[in-house]
Parts: sequence; structure tokens; C-alpha cells
Amino acid sequence: MKRVDIKPIVIFRHAETEGPGYLATFLDEQRIPWQLVKIDQGEALPPSISAYSGMVLMGGPMSVNDELPWIPPLLNLIQQAVVADIPVLGHCLGGQLISKALGGVVSRNAVKEIGWGEVSVSKNTTARHWFGDVESFNGFHWHGEIFSLPPDAVHLLASKYCQNQAYAIGKHLAFQCHIEMTAEMVHNWCDVGADEIVSASTSPAVQQADVIRQALPLHCFFLNKVASQVYQQWIKGLVN
Repeated sequence: MKRVDIKPIVIFRHAETEGPGYLATFLDEQRIPWQLVKIDQGEALPPSISAYSGMVLMGGPMSVNDELPWIPPLLNLIQQAVVADIPVLGHCLGGQLISKALGGVVSRNAVKEIGWGEVSVSKNTTARHWFGDVESFNGFHWHGEIFSLPPDAVHLLASKYCQNQAYAIGKHLAFQCHIEMTAEMVHNWCDVGADEIVSASTSPAVQQADVIRQALPLHCFFLNKVASQVYQQWIKGLVN
């Protein structure tokens, strides 16, 4: 049974294969209602964020710098949420959207990152708040662009090939890496992105599909544990 004492979380999907993944499982377990807006299918954005307790933005193959009609109103909704103290959570493209909305810059990374790769947790009290005792973990990566930190952001994660893997601004979180992955999603991405993996194979941060799929249940098990820790903290900020 869903909780009736809280407004739903709105989750924006920008690509059919890049849904909420483990986050949906987590929210269902916590009995927190959520609503999926499928931008990839042309569903309309809400005019206001006030009907929701939280805002989540998933990944996608497009750039936040593309001239897409839904990007400006979505940036406006992010700004609305921050002003109203409604927590925002972004994964990959979602994190880049948060950065652009709040004064950061999204640009091309020196190399493309695809596959599993270690990310290190920053040594500050804000990072400890979000990640507990976790010092590093294998995140999932699939990006060619990176974000800068907006004003007042606190750095949370870094990898060898991408310094800004996550940051926090109060109750708001932006990730460059993916913590929401499930085994099914990884398989789907490897199939859909097969050509991209081949074309980017010279990058030192790109794994081939067979490597990505190795020990997949174990990778996802540990990543889900990290995600659960983060999501548990994030939902504490939901607005009734």
C-alpha cells in the first residue's frame, strides 16, 4: 500500500531504456508514490512542481546543450523545485540538467566512459552524510560529457577519467555516473549501444559488452546497496 501522507515523486524519463531502474524498486519498498513522465514519448511536462514531493531526472543520449523544446521548461521546473526546497535528484543527463539549471556548464569530457569503473567518495562531511562509511565503489558509466559544479555545490565523487562524478547542494543531488542500474538495464544498454561501444573502443575508459556483463548480478548487488544508502538520505528531504 502506498503512503497517503505524501505527494508523489515525479520522475522524468528521456529515453525508453533509461527508466528509474532500482530507484523504482526502492520507492515501492518504501511505499512512496511516484509518477513517471515519459518525455521520450512526448508526454507533457507539468506546469508546476508544486504537486510533487520530489523531482528525479533520469539519463538519456541527448546533450543538455541540444536545442530540444522540452529542455528550457524542464530547467525551469528544476529551478522551481530548488526555490521551493523540493529535493531534486539527477542521474547522468539528469545531473547535467541540474548543473545547467543552477549555473554550471556541461561540456565534452576528454574521454568517453562506458562500463564499470571505480568512483572515490570525497573526504568531507557532506559526502559522509550521503554515503556513510563507503569510501569507493564501482559505479556504472555511460557518458561523453561532464558537468561543472554550480555555485554552492559540494563535491561528492570522482573517477580516474572524470573529476566531477557527483555533487550535493543541500538536499539536492546530481550524479554523472549511474547508481540506478539493474542487470536488465545493463543488458539492454549493451544491446542498444553496441555500435557506440565499438566506435569508442579506443577510449581507455570504455569496456566491451562482454566485460560489462561479467559478474553482473554481483556488480548490481553492491551498486544497489550504495544506491539504497543514498536514496534513504534523499527521501528524508521530501516535502509533504
